[in-house]
Parts: sequence; C-alpha cells; structure tokens
Amino acid sequence: MDSIMYGMMNYVQWQLRHEVSSHEALETYLKECASWDRASYFSAPPMKTYEMDNNILSWESPISSSFVENNCVRVLFFPASKKKSDHHPTLIILHALMSASDHGYRRIAAQMNQRGWNVLFPHLPFHYSRRPRGHTNGALTITTDLIRNAETVRQAIQEIRQLMLWLRMQGSERIGILATSYGGWLASLLLSLEHVDFAILLQPIIDLNVALFHSPLARMMGSSLRAHGVTPAHLDRHAHLTGPAHEQPLTPSERIVVIGGTYDCIAPPKQLQHFSSNWNVHYEEVAQGHFGYKAMKKAILILQEMSH
Repeated sequence: MDSIMYGMMNYVQWQLRHEVSSHEALETYLKECASWDRASYFSAPPMKTYEMDNNILSWESPISSSFVENNCVRVLFFPASKKKSDHHPTLIILHALMSASDHGYRRIAAQMNQRGWNVLFPHLPFHYSRRPRGHTNGALTITTDLIRNAETVRQAIQEIRQLMLWLRMQGSERIGILATSYGGWLASLLLSLEHVDFAILLQPIIDLNVALFHSPLARMMGSSLRAHGVTPAHLDRHAHLTGPAHEQPLTPSERIVVIGGTYDCIAPPKQLQHFSSNWNVHYEEVAQGHFGYKAMKKAILILQEMSH
C-alpha cells in the first residue's frame, strides 16, 4: 500500500515540479520569519462572520491564497443531538495529506455522536471543497514551493485556532483532537499554542527534512529542491515556527498519545519515539507502514477511553 501511495504522490509532485521557490525568494522569506515567534506567527483574529448551512460551518480564511477556492474555510459539523447544542464536548478530526475520502472519518463521527460528542471535520487548505480546479485533492499542500508550504501550514493553524475560539464561545469546554499524518503535524503545532482535553496523533510528520528530502514520498521533491540549491538547512531555519519538537505542549502529557508504524518511512518510529520521550507522552506502535488501518483501530480504542 505504501509503495502504491508513494508512486502516486511522486507522480503528482512531478506534475508540479516547476513550482519551486526561487532561492532568492526563499532567502527573503526565511529572513522575515527569523524574528517571529510561534505565538505571533500563528495568531489569528476571531471569525468576522460565519454561516451554518446544512451542517457545514464556513467563514473567510484569515489568509488569502492565490486560489479562490482555498480562501473559504469549510468544516463539516456532526452534532451529537438534533438540537445541535455546542455545549456538548467536541472532537476535532484533522485528516491526512491528500485524504481521498471522508468515509472512515464519518464512521468515527457517528460513533462519537453516540457517546455524546459533537464532531468537527475541517477541510484543510487545498483539500476537499477547497481543492482548486485542475489540481488533485491536496496536491498543493506540500510541494517544492516551500513558501506556499509554510503559508499553508500557517493558514491551517490559524483557521483551527479560530474554530477552537468559536467553540469555546459557544460553550464547548472540552475539546479533543484526533489527527493523522499531515493533520498530526498540524495538531502537534497546535498543542504548543492551545490547551485541549486530549490529543491522539497518528504517525504525525515531525521532521520535514525526512519527509521532503529522505523519504520515498519525496524522491521527486528532494531532487528538484537540491537542483535549485535548496537544502535541509533551509528548513531548519524555519523549524522554530513549524517544527513540533521545538516547543512543549500546553496539554498535560498524560492526555497525549502518539501512535507510530513499525515500517513507516515518512514518520519513522525511532523519530516518533524520541519525540514522545521529549514531550514525556505515551507512545504506541502498530505493525504497518505510513498507510494502513491498524493505527486508526488503535486510536479508536484510545479515543473511547479518553472521551469518558
């Protein structure tokens, strides 16, 4: 399964191989970011206005990209009761990169609804309803355009923080996070900015140098970046903002679980073990690669315990 997915993703990146950030533009961006701290970089104003239509919550993104489809945030809302009370505890599910379907996430939402939890499923930038015409779902999220990559992460974090603020204003005091892969990366950054009731991170991308330069996922991207003079050192200069290991979580460590895959080449288990040790959080491991279902089965069991 991993081999098939790696091949597909490398093909998508081959189609976008000409969208490399110029060395000059990247240097300018990194110099501008050097003086930012994480709280400022990811700070977000409250939603100006929002709409709830057919259980879809939407509002204008705090960051405007050059793709109009991506500038409206959309979040699927699965209420625990017909009254749609926001006073129920709420689970936010953050999906993986290029997530092909939300079918499995809907099943999890239905299970959590039965346990009295509202569930929110944000469409992350460039995914699902936010996919620009002519592009594969999520393809523009991680490419050789490193500036857009960083701004997309910034956009996603700001939007989720807006969503969490809105939830708390509606009266939802307990907020949990279930996040996978790319979504796990976002969640691990959020945990240094927001206090939540619990977080379950499935194979989160912790080290971009591994993901973009040394993993099977990045054969196309890594070679293209090197050809343009971009090295892992450039990513290191932005890691104080987008590297999860550079900050500690605000959520108590006993309420965070990291799940790794024994054969994962994108989020290697040794890397996740070290990260979990640094955060002093519980680590679980299942026998799968980066793509598979065992990690989610394990996560659902943990979710049932933590959502009591």
